[in-house]
Amino acid sequence: MKELFTTLQQRLSEIVIGQAAIANGLLVALLAEGHVILEGVPGTAKTLLVKLLARLIQAEFRRIQLTPDVLPADILGTSIFDFNSRTFRLRKGPIFTQVLLADEINRTPPKTQAALLEAMEERQVTLDGTTLPLSGLFWAIATQNPLEFEGTYPLPEAQLDRFLFKLVVPYPAATAERQMLDNALEGFEARDLDQLNLAPLVTVDQVLAARQQVRQTHVEPPVLDYLLALVQASRQHPELLLGASPRSAIGWLRATQAQAWLEGREYVTPEDVKAIAVPLLQHRLILKPEAQLDGTTVEQVIHGILAKVPVPR
Repeated sequence: MKELFTTLQQRLSEIVIGQAAIANGLLVALLAEGHVILEGVPGTAKTLLVKLLARLIQAEFRRIQLTPDVLPADILGTSIFDFNSRTFRLRKGPIFTQVLLADEINRTPPKTQAALLEAMEERQVTLDGTTLPLSGLFWAIATQNPLEFEGTYPLPEAQLDRFLFKLVVPYPAATAERQMLDNALEGFEARDLDQLNLAPLVTVDQVLAARQQVRQTHVEPPVLDYLLALVQASRQHPELLLGASPRSAIGWLRATQAQAWLEGREYVTPEDVKAIAVPLLQHRLILKPEAQLDGTTVEQVIHGILAKVPVPR
């Protein structure tokens, strides 16, 4: 089973050049049952990565292009009156899928953003008083552009906390970008994945089975205590207004198990805990105003906490 996911990771990195770390983060989140924010400037293959991964695991994929005029019903669905039968018929929205890409999530108002909350946390949707289950795989990936703030609606803390990771997608290195240009000359078109004749590598059932295996990855008490000490340190940090939540602690645990499992180990190490820290915490921690004025960044605070808390030996 692990070999399948190693092959999957390699295939993602071969097609989306220069984003191996982001591909790894997506797989860790998938196995840890955690939703993801992909943040990056336009043209850094955020959408391509998600579409490609959904295709390689044979998952149903839907994309919502979020704008200020998108309503909750456009995502969840609504009841429509059928004049023939003279009854209301439920028309399900795009959220009823396995992999959902919410493109530019910060461009839609808070009311529409909130439409995702129940689905992300409980994997169900309530419409007209009826609760409808979502797919067992249900996985939401949201994208946002960090540079354009005009006409955007920053996500509230309650919604940010429902995302396991915030993965910042960088520009590719020069060598990787040169390979992209060579691929373009040879006819590669990111908008047309059919030309690649992609053979699926993993099934949805195998993803669900792998998630169960991930949960069996052993965590020694000292490693668990180390993770808890990091969470507590974030809540007591003098430069932070808001530290890590209990939900983030559980997500951190699951993500470290997934990281270890992907690397072929049956146990979690302190290095796994540290490797997950930045993507897991950077969207959850809130700096005090005076720390912001001093030019302190959340990432600096995270690295400071990691340096301060003793690592178990």
